[in-house]
Amino acid sequence: MGALTENLEFPFRRASGLDPPPEYAWLRKTDPVTQVRLFDGSLAWLVTKYHDVCQVATDERLSKERTRPGFPELAAGGKEAAKNRATFVDMDPPKHMQYRGMVQPIFDMEHVKELEPYIQKTVEDLLERMKNKGCEGGPVDLVQNLALPVPSYIIYTILGVPVEDLEFLTQQNSIRTNGSSTAREASAANQELLNYLRRLAEQRLQEPKDDLISKLMTEQVKTGKLDTADAVQMAFLLLVAGNATMVNMIALGIVTLFQNPSQLEELQRDPSVVPAFVEELSRFHTASAMAIRRVAKEDLEIRGKTIKKGEGVIASNLSANRDEEVFKDADKFDMHREWPAKELGFGWGEHRCIAEFLAKAEMKAVFETIFKKLPDLKIAVPLDEIEYTPLDRDVGIVKLPVTW
Repeated sequence: MGALTENLEFPFRRASGLDPPPEYAWLRKTDPVTQVRLFDGSLAWLVTKYHDVCQVATDERLSKERTRPGFPELAAGGKEAAKNRATFVDMDPPKHMQYRGMVQPIFDMEHVKELEPYIQKTVEDLLERMKNKGCEGGPVDLVQNLALPVPSYIIYTILGVPVEDLEFLTQQNSIRTNGSSTAREASAANQELLNYLRRLAEQRLQEPKDDLISKLMTEQVKTGKLDTADAVQMAFLLLVAGNATMVNMIALGIVTLFQNPSQLEELQRDPSVVPAFVEELSRFHTASAMAIRRVAKEDLEIRGKTIKKGEGVIASNLSANRDEEVFKDADKFDMHREWPAKELGFGWGEHRCIAEFLAKAEMKAVFETIFKKLPDLKIAVPLDEIEYTPLDRDVGIVKLPVTW
């Protein structure tokens, strides 16, 4: 290991609110499979090129089980979380697909198509509420008023949360993820959500309805395939896993459009370009960039480097999405780009995000509708004054003041 890489500590810090860490571009050119030092002093392999990242995501010699010695955790909280009851995202085949299959049908393309009218109505209602409230009293935070409630209301409704509880639970979820809460507040909100889901699961076991928690309780718990705690943990995972990512992607999408005025103008004029915009947004801003982590079950090679059994591997889909050998002008946002390969914003392989179709349907509804409802929408502060997520975390936006 070279002297330069010896001191590289991971996670890296973003170059600015919106720009990826500069180390990735340097490593792709000079040392695409290298060892980095984690928070506890342990070493893990960092993989930064597109095709190598795809290999890590699909190689069954690498394990997703966080309880295995050597699994690369990125913070002390991760080490603690690894002791919790595992959900399907932290399982290897065949268990992974067996458990994922219990909820997969809800997120399939056909079912998401059926949800589209509800998704559209949710977006329209929230924008109407913003419009009626007005911005005469000063700028309105797009995160709290649109980016947060859209994905929250939709996943809660899929799970089976009654409509009158949506606002309270959305706030609890915001407290646990927004970065400005204290550890105690975040932990209390976490517990509040778990307790709520447990009560709801027990109710649905007695009186099932047409929702995901009822489906888990009647098809899996009642038949003895899962216990209640597993079902609650799975519901909790679906509720929280992609929520912060989606909130950030909606806010990042608005900022990205205002950074690219010609593409903004085209999207306002012709909403049929929105699906292409969403694809490029998912490549350009990788809002879940630390999830492809594995530990070697046996010795293997990646790009000529030997990864020994028990060594951790982190595959950066953020870096892969900016790989110049795959995406031409990778650091440029271009919704009309050619796609020689699929973006990796939602991961790759069997563990690719279960809610990808749902997430893209939500983004599509937001970006097709927002400028129709608020044609004079403007960001109320200079772009460099926007409050972004901490630089050592996934890219995101904490507050986005807008007027219209």
